[in-house]
Amino acid sequence: MIEARLHALLRGVPVPMLVADAQSRIIGANEPAEALLGPVPGGRPFVTVLRQPEVNAALDAVLAGRQDRARLSLTLGAAERRVFCEVTVTALDAPGLRGATVAIEDRSRDEETEQMRRDFVANVSHELRTPLTALMGFIETLRGPARNDPAARSRFLDIMEREAGRMNRLVADLLSLSRVEQDERRRPAQAVDLGGLLRGVVATLTPAAAAAGVRLELAGTGTTAAVPGDADQLVQVFHNLIENALKYGAGGSVVTVTLAHLAHEPVLRGPAWSVSVADRGEGIDPQHLPRLTERFYRVDTHRSREQGGTGLGLAIVKHIVNRHRGRLRIESTRGQGSRFTVILPEKIGRI
Repeated sequence: MIEARLHALLRGVPVPMLVADAQSRIIGANEPAEALLGPVPGGRPFVTVLRQPEVNAALDAVLAGRQDRARLSLTLGAAERRVFCEVTVTALDAPGLRGATVAIEDRSRDEETEQMRRDFVANVSHELRTPLTALMGFIETLRGPARNDPAARSRFLDIMEREAGRMNRLVADLLSLSRVEQDERRRPAQAVDLGGLLRGVVATLTPAAAAAGVRLELAGTGTTAAVPGDADQLVQVFHNLIENALKYGAGGSVVTVTLAHLAHEPVLRGPAWSVSVADRGEGIDPQHLPRLTERFYRVDTHRSREQGGTGLGLAIVKHIVNRHRGRLRIESTRGQGSRFTVILPEKIGRI
């Protein structure tokens, strides 16, 4: 009767849990525990099921009455699937049943989130430290050796202005990324005409294209392409993608922006519109493609900084596309150029 009640209770516990008797033998395990540790036959010594010295020492202490509860953090699992866990061993003293429960909570996501936060802070600190160090050095020089040197003063002020502009762009992109992440769960409801929006973005960037020796070509924008969207955010998406193509596409070539209708997009499970931005530049090595939308990830760090990049543009694009329940596809062949395609659903349903 007691064992039946114990198994019934264990079925209702959502986290992996094991129960050991006073002799440290397994008398119960729920399905999440077996999913994590494999089959757990009753009657086996606990030490043969979870071979972790810290956990076994905590279980011995609880069973001996030296403490009512023990909590520790450790990593469980095989090499291919390591899980960062918090293990809680609690004394069990009920009529006809003495022993301990061992609950295992998966904290891997919390640990990953904390690691992302640490990496983000480190990256931002690094990105700001470089221009700040340059500014401080030039200020010191202007106060000293270059105080009465007009040519050096003019040159240093130009560099300081460039570094200050770089910091300003970084702060603006950080704020933009924060706003986009806050809105990511709210689906846009207003109708946006992609054709008109793309024509406006291309018109804005045409002078920059001419300065870079690149010709901008539009295709398929003569039709009305209405999608649910946030116009300002979509302008930011296509501005970023086209600007990147102008920066990294080969000088004297063409950047093509193409709008096309998809009668049925399998992943989005319905009709959609695609916007592709293709350049004829150097292309990107395949190993870089999966990481391009990571914050601060750069294929060529030195060149990106020279071009004024902050390393956040594609991360912002990814979050905006996610908010619109769309897809971002990146294709590139070394020596032939790159194509960035944004696919947006014609109607936003349950995706």
